[in-house]
Amino acid sequence: MLPLELTLVLAATRDMGIGLNGTLPWTGLKKEMAYFARVTKRVPPSSPPPSQQQQPALNAVIMGRKTWDSIPARFRPLRGRLNIVISRSAPLLLFPSATAVENAETNVVVMAPSLEQALAYLQQQHTSSSPSHSRNSSSETTLGKIGRVFIIGGAQMYDAALALRETRRILLTRVLTDFACDTFFPLAALQQNVSNGDDGEKKKKMAGVEEEMQEVEREGGEWKRRGQAALDAWAGEAVPAGVQEENGTRYEFQMWERD
Repeated sequence: MLPLELTLVLAATRDMGIGLNGTLPWTGLKKEMAYFARVTKRVPPSSPPPSQQQQPALNAVIMGRKTWDSIPARFRPLRGRLNIVISRSAPLLLFPSATAVENAETNVVVMAPSLEQALAYLQQQHTSSSPSHSRNSSSETTLGKIGRVFIIGGAQMYDAALALRETRRILLTRVLTDFACDTFFPLAALQQNVSNGDDGEKKKKMAGVEEEMQEVEREGGEWKRRGQAALDAWAGEAVPAGVQEENGTRYEFQMWERD
């Protein structure tokens, strides 16, 4: 079976700002967050139906520990998805309990010490759905097939994923309203021209990012924006086209892919 493809999901300003002081620079984008939830939950039609002994297929969302901590407690784990949290302090893969797997809508969380170990675990689930053993429990747990795998932050996770050939797609919410940011998405190819006269500091920050990403772009192929029809087909819904606006913030849904 082919390796799992990785899709990065993010919202970023025209100069690829994604965060400020450990959180999102914008608030109140309920429709944008609803789009994120639908797309990351929706299992692709190609996923096989579960057998009587098997759990339904789940998509996986991978995030760093800081991103996990930034999610309000009442919203985590993200429901209806396998949550994988990357933390260097995790000495080994920590699997969900049998009860959590049976109640996959609310409680499926795996801790992993590295992105590589998380992806190896997901590939095993994707190909075999074989039982996984937790060293913290004598119970045996089995997840269903893995549908899609999403990287949802933060900047270090995006950086690591961009260096992998399995990363083929970026679902980008392009925020068109200007916001101050101190954290940037590390891919200059997606940056739009900014014409503000006071953007000297932004250019300095992005110059280092662009230099770091040049070799990754050469090895992984050129990133190209896909059209609305391609976005709709992949997302499995009619994604709102053109510029949207919520609470004074303008944004646009985009999809980028590389060969």
